[in-house]
Amino acid sequence: MPLPADDLEAREPFITLGMFRRELPAGLTVLHDAERNDYACRNDATGRNDAHRNDDASQEATLLRWVEPSELEDPTPYLMDGEFILTAGLPFVGEGGRPDLVDAYVARLVEAQVCALGFGLTPYHDAVPQPLIDSCRKRNLTLIEVPPSVPFAAIGLQFAQLLESERAKVFRQLADANRVLMRGVLSPRPENELLSALVARFPCWAVLAGGDGRIRGRAGVVPQDSANLTPMLGRLLSGSGPRVELESLPLPGSRYVVGHPLRSGRDVTLGALLIGSDQRLTPAQNNVVSTAVGLLELLFRQRTSGSLAPSQLAVALLLHPQTVTSGSGRQVTAAKDLLAQSVGAARSAPLRVIQGVAVDAPDSRHGGNSESPVRELLQWRRLFQTKMVEITDYGFAAITRLKVDDALLAEVEKLGWRLVVGDPTELSDLPAAYQRATSLRARALNTQQNVRFDAVTWSVTGLLGREAGTMLASQLFAPLKSLEPERRDALLSVLRAWLAENGNWDASAKTLGLHRNSVRRQIGVLAELMDSDFNAAQTRADLWISLQYTDLPG
Repeated sequence: MPLPADDLEAREPFITLGMFRRELPAGLTVLHDAERNDYACRNDATGRNDAHRNDDASQEATLLRWVEPSELEDPTPYLMDGEFILTAGLPFVGEGGRPDLVDAYVARLVEAQVCALGFGLTPYHDAVPQPLIDSCRKRNLTLIEVPPSVPFAAIGLQFAQLLESERAKVFRQLADANRVLMRGVLSPRPENELLSALVARFPCWAVLAGGDGRIRGRAGVVPQDSANLTPMLGRLLSGSGPRVELESLPLPGSRYVVGHPLRSGRDVTLGALLIGSDQRLTPAQNNVVSTAVGLLELLFRQRTSGSLAPSQLAVALLLHPQTVTSGSGRQVTAAKDLLAQSVGAARSAPLRVIQGVAVDAPDSRHGGNSESPVRELLQWRRLFQTKMVEITDYGFAAITRLKVDDALLAEVEKLGWRLVVGDPTELSDLPAAYQRATSLRARALNTQQNVRFDAVTWSVTGLLGREAGTMLASQLFAPLKSLEPERRDALLSVLRAWLAENGNWDASAKTLGLHRNSVRRQIGVLAELMDSDFNAAQTRADLWISLQYTDLPG
C-alpha cells in the first residue's frame, strides 16, 4: 500500500521538533509555535482548555526529518518535507526585506511542508525582521530565534547525534524483540508464544492458520467476524512464491491487515500469518514480524518435512520390531542408514548410548525442565550432535556417534548434570548397551561423577559404589557398635584374614600370627554377636563385600 504523505510516523527512526528542542543549547527563543497555535484553535472550536500543555508537549506532533542551512531566496526545490531550515537572513537584506517578498518566502516554505524556520542573528540582522514574524504567524510556521552564541553547525551536529541515538534505541528494541521471539520458539507451545510476543510488542492482533485454512492460534483482540479473513486466507494459501497480501477491513483494529504465507523449502504453502492493526507498522515492527514469520516457517517445516530419518526409523521399528534382530539384510541396511542420518555419521561409525542425570539442577530432575522440555531436548541434541534424544523420568538418554571428550563432559557438568557414557556398539546391540549404561546410572548419581563404561572396574564392589557399599557395611556390622573401637577393629581384622583365606584356620592363623584356636574363638564371637551362619556362602560374600567399605588398617 502506498505511503501517504502525512504518514510520517511510518519512518523509523523519527524525531519530533519537541525532542530536538530539548537537546538544543539554551538561548533559543520560540517566536511563534505553530503546533501550540493549532491546539489553541482546536480548543477554541471545541470549548476545551489545554493551556496546561507546555511548549515541548505542543511540539511533539511535528515530525522532523532533517536540519538544513540555506541562504537561497527559494530553497524549496532542494528540500524534503519535515525539514528545519536555518537562515542568517540574507534573503531579507535590501529589497528582500519587503513584506510581500518575505510573505512569499514563508508561503513557499509552508507549501514545501517545512516544519520550522530558525533565524540566526548577525551578521546581517540584529533582530528577527518584524515582517518575518508577522508572516510566520499568518502562515502558522514555527519560528525560532538563534542567538549568535549558537552556530548553525552545532544545531546540525545535535540533530545528527539525536538521530543516531534514536537509531540505537530502535536497534536495542529490535534485539530485545528478537530475544523474546527466540525464547518463545523454544517453549512448550511455540506458536502461541510467538503470537503473544508480537501482540505485546505493538498494538495489533495476530491469527495463525494451517495449510487447510483452519485457525491454529490467535492473540490480541481478533475481530469476531472471522469470515472477513477467509478471502485473504484463500489467496495466501493458493498462491506461490514470496508474497504479501494487504487488506483494509471495516472491523475494529483492522484498518491495515497484512498476510504472510508460511512456505516450505520447496514453495509449498504450509500455513499463513495475519497481522491486523489500526496503525501502519513501522519498519522496525515489520522487521520483528519478518523474524516471527521465519520462525513459524521453521516450526511448520520441522513438523511436516524437516529431517525425515528419525520418523522413518521410528515407523520401521514400531511396525517391524524384528527388523534389527531377524530382518532381511536389506531391512537391516536401511535401518542402519536411517540411524546414521539421525546421528550425523557414516553407517560404519560406532554408536554410544548416553544417559544423563541431574545432580545440581533441581528444576531439571525427574524428567527434565517441566517448563520447557523442547528447550532441554534441543540442548542435548546440540551438545551430542544427534536427533536421537529422549527425555526420561531420570533425566535423558541419547544415541550419539561422539566419543564424548573431557571438554564436552565439562560443559555438561556446568549445566548441573552427570553422564554415563556407554561403550561403542552397533545397531543390533543398542538395547543391551542401554542396559549396561543403566547399571551404572546409580553410581553416577550417588558419586556425582561422570562414569565411563570403559573405565569401570567390573566387579561387585566396582559397580556397587562407595555410598551403597558404606550403607551395606553399616547395616551388617551394626551389632558391633557397642564394642570398644580397638576390640571391634581387632575382630574385623581377624574376619578379613579368615575370609581372604577362604575359611582355612591354619592359613588364617599364619597370616595373623595367632594360634588357630584363637582365630576360631574370635570368629565364633563375631558369628554370635552378628547372629549369622558364617558357614553360608551368601553370608561370607556379604561380609567380604562389606569389609571393602570399612576403614580398617591394612
